Amino acid sequence: MSEPPVLYEERNAAAWMTLNRPQALNALDPATIAALHDALDRAQANAALRALVLTGSGRAFSAGADLKSIRSQLSGEAGTTAQGFITDFLALAARFERYPLPIIAAVNGLALAGGLELVLACDLVIAAESAKIGDAHANYGLIPGGGGSVRLPRKVGPARAKLLMFTGAFWPAADLVDCGLVNRVVADAELVPATEALVAELAGKSPLGLARMKQLVNDGMEQPLDTAIRLETALFEAHARSADMAEGLAAFEAKRRPKFTGR
Repeated sequence: MSEPPVLYEERNAAAWMTLNRPQALNALDPATIAALHDALDRAQANAALRALVLTGSGRAFSAGADLKSIRSQLSGEAGTTAQGFITDFLALAARFERYPLPIIAAVNGLALAGGLELVLACDLVIAAESAKIGDAHANYGLIPGGGGSVRLPRKVGPARAKLLMFTGAFWPAADLVDCGLVNRVVADAELVPATEALVAELAGKSPLGLARMKQLVNDGMEQPLDTAIRLETALFEAHARSADMAEGLAAFEAKRRPKFTGR
């Protein structure tokens, strides 16, 4: 029996989704995208989770779209179309952004093209020292189709985004911390422990509070300042009636750890 394209495991308050095509550098094909959708469905069914982690097996996070698969789709040899693949990928990235808990990209190796586009859809990025990240589409006469040309300049600014896109270069993860693409770089052997430590830190927070913070940041990014402030004020008024906010204030007064329920 062949290995599944995505491994799914729930441990220590997080669902770990591991891209599992190491022989193909975890290249993204329709089956992998479908498996990631299925993994999100499983995670959403477990109210005890406090975060999701996306990583890769072998020496790559993901080298991007499976170009052999894309070529066969363009030639009509495959049962799906290239546009169908892109539509499914875009839907997956949108689900990542709407998912009500933090999603951490644990970048273990190469994250290129579509792999970078997956990283951009995550909330936090921890990378191994050996990881290299790049757009790479230009190297094969391609252009981004999974949101890269939109999310990348919003993350790192248009000048840095154009440099990444035009050159197709593979950048050491450490070089992408200052521009905000990567949050933290750790030794290769520390990637999993560092990610687990971040999950443990997030697990102690109010899941409702984190979900609403994520919503506010995502919804407010492209809004005028006064509109974004109104969105924040409205959501704060709703949050002020939540059990988690009441618990947090009570725990502060009693000098104890809060016990959040997500309500």
